[in-house]
Amino acid sequence: MSASTASAHVVLTARALLLDMDGTLVDSDAVVERCWREWALSHGLDPQEALKVVHGRQGYATMAILLPERPMELNHAENAEMLARETADTEGVVPVAGAPEFMAAIARLPHALVTSADAALAGVRMTAAALPMPGVRITAESVGASKPDPEGFLKGAAELGVDPADCVVFEDSGAGIAAGLAAGMRVIGIGPRAAAHGPTAHVDDLTAVRVEAGEDGSIRLTLAPA
Repeated sequence: MSASTASAHVVLTARALLLDMDGTLVDSDAVVERCWREWALSHGLDPQEALKVVHGRQGYATMAILLPERPMELNHAENAEMLARETADTEGVVPVAGAPEFMAAIARLPHALVTSADAALAGVRMTAAALPMPGVRITAESVGASKPDPEGFLKGAAELGVDPADCVVFEDSGAGIAAGLAAGMRVIGIGPRAAAHGPTAHVDDLTAVRVEAGEDGSIRLTLAPA
């Protein structure tokens, strides 16, 4: 589909939308940073360095980057513990600005959640943020490879029956943006983390996105400049 600019606004058209969760729909940074700071300190790592790579990836993939010599089975085991801690902690979990209105606007349009969280964590965080769970969702259990691998987004497009080139991804992290681009999709970067990672377009939050449904089944997205 097409992209154009008019009056400093960006307009993208698509046939389906693929949505990351953390940092894109749900602001869960407080929980993520609490849990990963604790994990980094317990392994003698600099928490600030750890937080540079945690966003967007499944936990085991983050651990593999930070502890490259460690057997992967230990990463998977500790990731299960991390998911349990994150699922039990909803303090500070809120919707990203504009997320409730955005989700209402796309409710009848083709869309899917594509998240590195597992199903339990995704359910807890979407509920904590009072956001509706999309009927189509690709979670950690759905894929064999974490973002930045494009598998999750390609599966989301396939579930919706839409060509990857006709999908627009909403993402906040470098790993997620890379995954969307690798899938052959356009990517709207959400929030401050996204700007440095080369998304197709960038907005501060979801209040800057206007959604219109076309009579031909297309979805028109008008983005106010960040």
